[in-house]
Amino acid sequence: MAVPKKKTSKSKSRSRRAANWKLKTPARSTCSRCGAVKLPHVVCGNCGWYNGRQAIEVD
Repeated sequence: MAVPKKKTSKSKSRSRRAANWKLKTPARSTCSRCGAVKLPHVVCGNCGWYNGRQAIEVD
């Protein structure tokens, strides 16, 4: 069985774990009706349309 030759420092192991905590920017798309920026697969907050129909009433 393999045995490590040197002890892994705290900073090395913690930085390896911290790499998984990076925040990613959410995906963006544009509304096909009004052109506003919105999240994909979500009702447009500007006009209320989703998938070619009006899903919610927006004033």
